[in-house]
Amino acid sequence: MLFPPTIAGSLPKPGWLAETEKLWPKWRLEGDALAEAKRDAALLWIKEQEDAGIETVTDGEQFRIHFVHGFLETVEGIDWNLKTKMGIRNNRYVVDVPTVTGKPRRSRPVHCDEAAFCRSHTGKGLKFTLPGPMTICDTLADGHFGRRADMAMAFAEILNEEALELEAAGVDVVQFDEPAFNVFMDDVNEWGIAALERAARGLKCRTAVHICYGYGIEANIRWKETLGGEWRQYEQIFPAINASAIDEVSLECANSRVPVSLIRLLPDKGLLIGAIDVASNEVETAGQVAATIAEARRHADAERIQPCTNCGMAPLPRAVAVGKLRALGAGAELARRSL
Repeated sequence: MLFPPTIAGSLPKPGWLAETEKLWPKWRLEGDALAEAKRDAALLWIKEQEDAGIETVTDGEQFRIHFVHGFLETVEGIDWNLKTKMGIRNNRYVVDVPTVTGKPRRSRPVHCDEAAFCRSHTGKGLKFTLPGPMTICDTLADGHFGRRADMAMAFAEILNEEALELEAAGVDVVQFDEPAFNVFMDDVNEWGIAALERAARGLKCRTAVHICYGYGIEANIRWKETLGGEWRQYEQIFPAINASAIDEVSLECANSRVPVSLIRLLPDKGLLIGAIDVASNEVETAGQVAATIAEARRHADAERIQPCTNCGMAPLPRAVAVGKLRALGAGAELARRSL
């Protein structure tokens, strides 16, 4: 199938599971009731994605409170009570973060059972997302390693353990989320790609890296306003990513100032073209999605294009996210018919 739609990963938590329209919501339940509600929410979103025509679905990250901390909360070597004030994404916003105090080690598999549950409930392609090693390092304070590159490689090793188990559970795509790649471009070329490849080592399923300009939260919106008439951060990192072992790249295109022509720097990769703006509650039309796909076709082979969301939709109202899923599927179908 041409233009098989997928999404970047996250979807809103239903109101009966957690607080709504928040990036860091609090669970409304606990214990066995919470575990059951997470499974119910994942099933709900799998069905919504299938009904919308999404070909590679995700769990919507319903099993975790946040895309980074949801993976890290059971990892040893992190002191969650030792908080350090740190600027995230090159001081875009300052928060109190947990501190790494020793070599990270998984106390148990984190998402394997969740992936197996989703695999048993859909015949579509299944993607599971993990935080990338550079983005993990930009979300924790280093009280042990002394060099961010060393910390990233240590986390890449445990990410690889997790990714191999996800593959064994039937996941078709393991995606590493690396929004930090659009901020620390020199580090990406110096050690970020190496850490990413370490995290993906040995995987036979498809691998992807998601690099966007962030959720539609106020701090990200203000940052985007400082980036000028064209957002060309991708230009500095795409050549190295194209030379890497990663199969697919997820990028932001819809309602942004990214020149879509930059995908010419990725001639050897699958392209997850962001055709849905996650920083707006306005639901796109199928025609708008198809137009983004058409623009991508001017610069890349149609066979490599997968229409996608710019980023996760976790902070959006549930009805808006459903509408955007349907627009994504309808836009892909419209683009196919146009050929």
